[in-house]
Amino acid sequence: MDKINWLEQMTQKQPEDAQTWFWLGKEYEAAARWLDAIQAFSKGLTHAQDDALRSEIVAALSQVTARLQQSAAAGSPADAAASAPSPAKAGDGEPRSEDRPAGSSATQLFPGHGPEAESSAPERGEWSEEREDRHDEPFGEQEPEEDGPDEEDETDFRSDPGRRATAFRPKVHPGLQVVAGGKEPAPERKSDIPAITFEHVAGLKDLKKTIQMKIISPFFNQGLFSKFRKKTGGGVLLYGPPGCGKTYMARATAGECRAKFITVHITDILDPYIGVSERNLKEMFDKARAQRPSVMFFDEIDAIGFNRSKSSSLTRGLVDTFLHEMDGIDSDTDHLLIIGATNMPWDVDNALKRPGRFDRLVFVEPPDVEARQHIFALQMQDRYAERLDTVKLAKATEFFSGADIANVCERAVERVLMEILETGVERPVRMRDIEEALAEVQPSTLDWLRTAKNYVKYANQGGMYNDIERYLRKHGKHI
Repeated sequence: MDKINWLEQMTQKQPEDAQTWFWLGKEYEAAARWLDAIQAFSKGLTHAQDDALRSEIVAALSQVTARLQQSAAAGSPADAAASAPSPAKAGDGEPRSEDRPAGSSATQLFPGHGPEAESSAPERGEWSEEREDRHDEPFGEQEPEEDGPDEEDETDFRSDPGRRATAFRPKVHPGLQVVAGGKEPAPERKSDIPAITFEHVAGLKDLKKTIQMKIISPFFNQGLFSKFRKKTGGGVLLYGPPGCGKTYMARATAGECRAKFITVHITDILDPYIGVSERNLKEMFDKARAQRPSVMFFDEIDAIGFNRSKSSSLTRGLVDTFLHEMDGIDSDTDHLLIIGATNMPWDVDNALKRPGRFDRLVFVEPPDVEARQHIFALQMQDRYAERLDTVKLAKATEFFSGADIANVCERAVERVLMEILETGVERPVRMRDIEEALAEVQPSTLDWLRTAKNYVKYANQGGMYNDIERYLRKHGKHI
């Protein structure tokens, strides 16, 4: 089965999938089936919700329309036949455009084109009485009037109806032209990103159990949870030191749920004009609700939901919109999971952290010994290295985040490569290289833990940071 047949079957199964219509149109375009491509792009434009995808479809539609005009203006039977829809599918056994008969459907679509018209039509500037009465080019540019014929020619036209019908070959314009405007088409995004599940995340067993119970299980046991009237969806706020896997855990959660994963970037929301940022945020929530079940991920959420008592009046409307979309009168988060990640939970507005919005605050702590050992093994996998003592390395990297361990491995590899370039002698990465790189790096989580220690001590009246308090009680003497 070729690509066109497969994509046509996919559009029959999912007629509202704009992405499938777009790729079907691209395949039609590659096969020079211009009218089929225009129809596919038009279908995709009807169902497209994403602005980037709409821009791509508009650009492709404009390009195919121009190609169709060029093919029709050239008057080539092969090109015209290629642009006409054919019941035969593209692929093996499909007749090529040059092998099609002269009386193909292209002659019916564009009168005055084809072998018969080419052989009998006079020059383009020749005059015809029907020229003044033509109204079939409402969007095309009218050609300037030529000097009229003499009386002998006019008599010939009236006496010969066949010559009169083909005397003037009009400039073909296939109706409405699509002109690209506004933003430039965004580059094509890769859709083959591999799915990430909890198997790809090292350590964090307690966090995985919490997410499994509070997030994933309601997606797959809706009957049981609805029997107990347990809400499915809502908000979860992941917080902790930088580099400990909050973003990676969010992607793994979406992979476990097998739901649509929508990443919300700050640049998708913020706008210098008043009211536009609020509208952008609302459109993102509307898009997610239209694709439920779905997962929305807000990285560095404190940039959007900053504490209103500390922010300016210009950003207050954005926080109010966020509050309304999370839990408002005419909005709901049923089967819609909102995951936020931040390094500074104390800067997030308190109204966002109340039950009903981000009512689940999950502390992503630095990886433990077992997790660090696993991270070292993953980082050195498929590298030219000797067998390393990951147990010893894990014990020597207390409070190191996953990003810190990756940095240590990169430094060790750079050290070996520099030595090879200087000496010309190739060798693998050894345990000594890792230990020397480790002596140059300090854990980046200590500053964050010291800051969090003050908040736990003076601002934990509501018990919001109890998870941090338990962690500090266990490891506080080393901080």
